[in-house]
Amino acid sequence: MLGLFTLVVLTSSYLVNVSSANSNTPSWAKTTPYGHERKTVLQFYFHDIVTGDPPSNALIAQPKDANQSASMPFGSLFMMDDALTVSPDPSSMLVGRAQGFFGSATQEESSLIMGMSFGFVDGVYNGSTVVILGRNSIMNPIRELPVVGGTGVFRMARGYAIAQTYSFNLTSLNAIVGYNVTIFHP
Repeated sequence: MLGLFTLVVLTSSYLVNVSSANSNTPSWAKTTPYGHERKTVLQFYFHDIVTGDPPSNALIAQPKDANQSASMPFGSLFMMDDALTVSPDPSSMLVGRAQGFFGSATQEESSLIMGMSFGFVDGVYNGSTVVILGRNSIMNPIRELPVVGGTGVFRMARGYAIAQTYSFNLTSLNAIVGYNVTIFHP
């Protein structure tokens, strides 16, 4: 029955209602002064759909001698275009898309190397991006990934993203991951 098992980790909610003097600041974000720069905290959910119509990621490369019984053999490379929403409900408000790549980076555990751009479509962040690049040990309940840059409001961004699995289905490999992203920017 392992194939029918769905892991659901109930965590503290990522939703935050923030009142702001700027009416264009979305409720899923908070910006405060931080020395000579600003600190912005974004909270949203990432929906990675492997088996869906249409899927949000696609296998683009796989090693010749890959173990076909493994769901993600070492060396496999995928492209993604995942929805970012304000809650774990896939039909909740879309705040952006995570677009980029990830690959199976380890031979003995489930760890990915990820390069993705969170492109936002809501409020003052519409058209801005945050770039994440790093190792994601997906079986750990909480992971930290570095923010290495951004565009628009987040030009010259630095910071970190905390990823926490909300749900993962072992049969479909579909996942919902909560992201809390702390960004320092001019």
